[in-house]
Amino acid sequence: MGIREKERFITHVDMDAFFASVEQRDDPGIRLKPVIVGSDPKRGKGRGVVSACSYEARKFGIHSAMPISEAYRLCPDGVFLPVDIDKYSRISGEIYDVLYSFTPDIEPVGIDEAFLDITGSHHLFGGPVETCRLIKSKIKNDTGLTASIGLAPNKTAAKIASDLKKPDGLVEVTAKGLLGFLRPLPVGKLWGLGKKSSEALNHIGVLTIGELAGCAPRKIREILGKNGEVFHAIANGIDDDPVVSEGEAKSVSNELTFDLDTAKKDKIASALMHLSEKVSSRLRKERIKCRTVTLKIRLGDFTTRTRSLTLKRATNLTDELYITVFELYNAFDCGMKKVRLVGVKASGLSGMTEEKELFENEIDRKRESVDLGMDRIKAKFGSGSIYRASSKGA
Repeated sequence: MGIREKERFITHVDMDAFFASVEQRDDPGIRLKPVIVGSDPKRGKGRGVVSACSYEARKFGIHSAMPISEAYRLCPDGVFLPVDIDKYSRISGEIYDVLYSFTPDIEPVGIDEAFLDITGSHHLFGGPVETCRLIKSKIKNDTGLTASIGLAPNKTAAKIASDLKKPDGLVEVTAKGLLGFLRPLPVGKLWGLGKKSSEALNHIGVLTIGELAGCAPRKIREILGKNGEVFHAIANGIDDDPVVSEGEAKSVSNELTFDLDTAKKDKIASALMHLSEKVSSRLRKERIKCRTVTLKIRLGDFTTRTRSLTLKRATNLTDELYITVFELYNAFDCGMKKVRLVGVKASGLSGMTEEKELFENEIDRKRESVDLGMDRIKAKFGSGSIYRASSKGA
């Protein structure tokens, strides 16, 4: 048992013009021609859209989601092909087989892209960058297709990096170079920031990610609403979003942002108890327990750190989560900085039936009874109807 923190290595694998590249691979006669995959253009009168297009077609200004009639107007001599989803799905399966040979920690984003967490496996393949090179090489050898990869400390940067040197690109963003990488890029490069939101930021003079990072969080919230703080944090290089395998719940977590940054220990303790209650209640509702408890703490300068402890036995008791996370907080040196946000995460999950004994002693049975009683009261009368004294006001 101990405190740990390590650098993450996240990759975003993005197949290059996937549908169109598959068609060009299968028909050598169209490999250097503008290929547009989508609805029937009907000689410019089609009502569908472009699903994908080759890089040769993009030189004409064609892009995915464009009306097929406009694509035909821009390039009437292009090769227009229907979508063959069965073929693309089969080849996508081959690509995912390659990815799973490097790590089990994969989050599918679509038929042609995925996030991989290679933090725990890159040492098997010669390091993070060499792992990415091997992934690209194996995809090419097995399918005849090229992929572009971004390697970074978080998902947002990896996603952006994978798009910068297409096709067949590989861009590495180091932890030390993260902010320097993000700052000069247009805000529109941020994953999930829509066109209207980008335009709203541009309207107030925020053109780059660096300019967004330098704005007051309150100002960004006024423009982007509740997601403003998330994008502001991401612009400052803060993105703790994990790679989550499809259909697999790997953790339960909750966070709380203080109205004003604080250094008051009792206020922070109250918040941690409140979060421990929420997380443990969710665990009990799902009839699962956790082995690892993680504290997330964000300081006033947006520096974010996590600290974890692995328990001797799994638990879903509120008091045990709180005692553990408060111990982690006490071991953390904030220096002269105030705290902006705290979070509690439970991971290493297992079903209650997997434990040999639900409770080791009578005390645990009583504590569980209290927790379940509070869960029932909150479910019936609302979350504010009952609380532990130490969580009041959190």
